[in-house]
Amino acid sequence: MKFEILKKDKTTNARNGILHLPHSEVLTPVFMPVGTIGDVKAIYHSKIEEIGYKLILGNTYHLYLQPGRDVLMAYDGLHNFSSWNYNILTDSGGFQVFSLAKLRKITNEGVRFHSHIDGSVHFFTPESVVDYEGVIGSDIAMCLDVCTEPKLNYKKSVEAMEITHRWAERSVKRFCENKESGEKNPYNLFGIVQGNFYEDLRIKSSAFISSLPFDGIAIGGLSVGEDSDTFKRFLKISAESCTFEKPRYVMGIGTPEYMFEAVENGIDMFDCVLPTRIARHAAVFTFDGLINISKSQYALDKGPIVDGCRCTCCQRYSRAYLRHLFKAGESLAGMLATEHNLTFFYDLLVKIRESIANDNFASFKDEFLYRFSKKK
Repeated sequence: MKFEILKKDKTTNARNGILHLPHSEVLTPVFMPVGTIGDVKAIYHSKIEEIGYKLILGNTYHLYLQPGRDVLMAYDGLHNFSSWNYNILTDSGGFQVFSLAKLRKITNEGVRFHSHIDGSVHFFTPESVVDYEGVIGSDIAMCLDVCTEPKLNYKKSVEAMEITHRWAERSVKRFCENKESGEKNPYNLFGIVQGNFYEDLRIKSSAFISSLPFDGIAIGGLSVGEDSDTFKRFLKISAESCTFEKPRYVMGIGTPEYMFEAVENGIDMFDCVLPTRIARHAAVFTFDGLINISKSQYALDKGPIVDGCRCTCCQRYSRAYLRHLFKAGESLAGMLATEHNLTFFYDLLVKIRESIANDNFASFKDEFLYRFSKKK
């Protein structure tokens, strides 16, 4: 994958770039909506395209279970099956397996797990995940890793990291073998940094993953329940220890505070279900923070969610009408709120890229967060 760094901020590590991907170029820093099983919940693909997104996520674990290999092979991949015209990044399923701790067993060879759908037993290896991401037609694929919970002891964190490193080597080998043989293969492969919350392990893992011929580097094992200060500290440690030349991705972050922190540390990509998940529960983003639109104070509010926002809800409907839809249990409520939150995030990233281009990222960050959270 070709990755161009267009502009570096003068006072931070923030940077603008372009990912040259098979289904279009993508400007970075970029937020990616999560479409776990081939759809971003409560919004049409055409509307996501209209907002401007050109890269969304799918999840290998979920797509493996549903719709499965046979269906995706019949459609020659997820792009055709889901009628999505742009790029797809697939998580390997490592985090999902991590969240099923009572239903999985990790070995050097791979991970055995029980389906959360029907209890059936399955086995993932680094090779089988790369193969299946090829069937999906991933533009960017994550290799299989071992995600660990905060406060795991040092010995077990070392063991998990070492397995992740061995799996990374096997993933690269399989990726290269598939490319040479002409087998279905993801277009690009990213490695994943682990090491839990131990500084020496983070530095070691970052250096090891950076040394392998991956197309990009993902920083995993963050935003998994640790406090904000711990997140910031280990984000910085990991980012400083990763190669600067390749695109860098922090997995699973989706608040403005965390996104600004990531960009300041030279991160190019991030994703999260947060803006779409909370939208379905009446939480919408504004420049003055999150608001719960179902509250009674909005019952007669004739204004839009955000003045000047280009989403359908802000252009056409009032806060009072959106509140009415939520109180009445109408599905349109979640659709409108989802479109708003994704539009808010997309336009915020445009402003972030503009601030980097103008060398005022730090001041833009302070001004936005002061208003958004009433603190710098």
